Amino acid sequence: MRALLIVNPHATSTTRLRRDVIARALASAVELEVVQTRYRGHGTTLASTAAAAAYDLVITLGGDGTVNEAVNGLLRGAPPGAQPPALAPLPGGSANVFVRSLGLPADPVDATGQLLQALAEGNYRQVSLGLADDRYFTFNSGLGFDAEVVRAVEGRRAHGRPVSPALYLGTAMRQFYQVTDRRHAALTLEPDGGPGRCPPAGPLSWCTISNTSPWTYLGRRPVRTNPDASFEAGLDVFGLRRLSTAGTLTALRQMLSPGRSGPPRGRGILACHDLAGVTLRASRPIAFQIDGEYMGEREHVRFQSVRGALRVLI
Repeated sequence: MRALLIVNPHATSTTRLRRDVIARALASAVELEVVQTRYRGHGTTLASTAAAAAYDLVITLGGDGTVNEAVNGLLRGAPPGAQPPALAPLPGGSANVFVRSLGLPADPVDATGQLLQALAEGNYRQVSLGLADDRYFTFNSGLGFDAEVVRAVEGRRAHGRPVSPALYLGTAMRQFYQVTDRRHAALTLEPDGGPGRCPPAGPLSWCTISNTSPWTYLGRRPVRTNPDASFEAGLDVFGLRRLSTAGTLTALRQMLSPGRSGPPRGRGILACHDLAGVTLRASRPIAFQIDGEYMGEREHVRFQSVRGALRVLI
């Protein structure tokens, strides 16, 4: 089996020693080539080249951004009619939402051991993806407050601040009270018809489209906007009509509740399950994120569920 290991050398929780240990372990089971990303978007190019060259497996060692780049490269690089290589993601970032949603350990060495066992047993899983305009996402995409926080955190990372739950929390608090326009909701939701129908809604201050649950992690604590979201269903929607302090804290408390079986409830909360597609429109340019990566500002994004799009070694 030919496999390509794509390593993000700047990922939060990867070290040279761990990379070497993981590469040696993988090389004992597959014909392995190891490459490192050098700039944003490089992972997409590397995965696309591997798909065009008919590799059997692409392994990533990095965060959710590295996974997202590889997924987009795999699905766009395979020749027409050919099956793309399978993906084997290993956790190397700060949150690793996609990897943990698949049930892999948070430690990359332990996750490598589980992937080697899956390889020996031939265990693969077909998972659905989301598509935001022309870019695939693995766990979520959003417009509004969450994307603004992602943008601010990326700015602090560029100035040398290490990523941590405390950085995200502090940035979110500052964004909420000092930066975000909480008085003028800008978003309107237009869902597709069919099963899992959701009524049109707006104006909304924040809207996240989920492909699985949890939405993200605060350290080891999962944050669940849509607990029923899964890789076997369509897309789930979570939105807040207003970003009031009381309403936002109520929603957040429900998102963090470990025993809660359904989405947050409240007068200002929108929650929909298993949708084929939705469109979000904004009355002004608004921050946009995909899988925790800031993607600029948008006034219109079309989201679709792509069933069984990705083959994952798990």
